Amino acid sequence: MLNVRTIAFIGGGNMAEAIINGLQLDASGIDICVAEISAERRSQIAQRFPGVQIVEDAAEAAGKGDIVILAVKPQQAAGVLDQLERAITPDKLVISIMAGIPSAKIELNLATGCRVVRAMPNTPALIGAGATAVSCGHKATAADLDVALQLFSLTGSAISVDEKQMDAVTALSGSGPGYVFTFIEALADAGVKCGLPRDVAAQLATQTVLGAARMVAETGEHPAVLKERVTSPGGTTIAGLHALEIGCFRGTIMNGVEAACNRSRELAGK
Repeated sequence: MLNVRTIAFIGGGNMAEAIINGLQLDASGIDICVAEISAERRSQIAQRFPGVQIVEDAAEAAGKGDIVILAVKPQQAAGVLDQLERAITPDKLVISIMAGIPSAKIELNLATGCRVVRAMPNTPALIGAGATAVSCGHKATAADLDVALQLFSLTGSAISVDEKQMDAVTALSGSGPGYVFTFIEALADAGVKCGLPRDVAAQLATQTVLGAARMVAETGEHPAVLKERVTSPGGTTIAGLHALEIGCFRGTIMNGVEAACNRSRELAGK
């Protein structure tokens, strides 16, 4: 269980909601405060989490938290950090889930000695199936990293990486659900094209992706080995795989992840 008394969220979007949900399911007894500028969103959070304190002012929320989680869009980083400059003191742990914003940039805008941990979760965290990578800033300690890993483990799995790898993490797992959703949609469309009713095709496509992912995770075997087991000589699977290779399926996926990685670097001004 997390040994933390209070957590403040700056921003009350989907990721903040996922973490709050994980904390409440954990029955940790942590006091939570959320700063959110949207009145509509404040109302939604209040309805879902009656015990959570909700305010409009970011500095007010930050002053209440032992941990301050920056959960705003990266384009809002400069304005939010200006608001928090005096509210965040070195005794607080700052965890940023702002894509592409390096810890050094956050540290530069806060009091000297502030401890910053970066994290990149993804949207399946909303159902407790997220994948989050965590990295330490210059002042963050091993204990800070452990706290962040515990926190994000409440929303799925969490791993530690070097900060220089965070743009790649953002491109792969942060943006990855978008690629998978598109693949499921395309798989279902293909079923319809081949004669299946839409609802049947969607159900089969979704369960096929879910089942295949579970096999990789639970067997620990390389995807290539599992692929070989469903690829009979002269069969239907190899015919389909051949068509995918002609269409540069794997190369296209790699290009997509690389493009997302480059965009993450652009957001960071690298």
